Amino acid sequence: MTSKQKIALLLAMAFALPVMAQTQEAAIRKNLAERIPALAQIDEITKTAMPGLFEVRVGTDILYTDAEGNYLIQGSLLDTRNRKNLTDERVEKLTAIDFKDLPLKNAFTIVRGNGKRKVAVFEDPNCGYCKRFEKDMQNVNNVTVHLFLTPILGADSEEKSRNIWCAKDKAKAWSDWMLSNTQPKAASCNTDALTANVEFAKKYRITGTPTLVFADGTRVPGAINAQQVEKLLTR
Repeated sequence: MTSKQKIALLLAMAFALPVMAQTQEAAIRKNLAERIPALAQIDEITKTAMPGLFEVRVGTDILYTDAEGNYLIQGSLLDTRNRKNLTDERVEKLTAIDFKDLPLKNAFTIVRGNGKRKVAVFEDPNCGYCKRFEKDMQNVNNVTVHLFLTPILGADSEEKSRNIWCAKDKAKAWSDWMLSNTQPKAASCNTDALTANVEFAKKYRITGTPTLVFADGTRVPGAINAQQVEKLLTR
């Protein structure tokens, strides 16, 4: 084979690969949509590190299939050589929250000390772990906390969140309840912010409270202690 023939072959292969990928994607979309109506709207299909396996993304949900959509796998893809959960890593990227994109209008702030350091926290007033977290947070100074009331534990959570959000001093009503078990007084106002917080939580898979988002984008689920908060605030 001459050098010109080799170049021509390489060019042909280079053009063929994108066409093949498009054909595979089209087949996957068609077959899955026909067989599983819930997958009629697929956001993205990409090859995985495993030969012959494709990632199917619907929102932030990840599934896996073959090149024709004949088989569907729901679960985690593990990289055994590098000891990584590739599915978890992918979901973390999809649900990452850039601090500057947080809808701070739907939160109230608690400022301690100079307030130079910043953290956003999604909490439900009936969450026991949140109460433990709030008590621990009293030991963290020089921080501004953006508190997103996220009532996801039921009707009583919605009522308490409304009363806190509609209080004249939101931060005080919140602290009185979380630290002293003083019931927030009945109040009413526009609570679109609370609805928006719940929708935001669904979108970014915030399924438990408290969930913290730090200024550098680090996201931490669960009631971490003051020392752990300090460490993340100083990164």
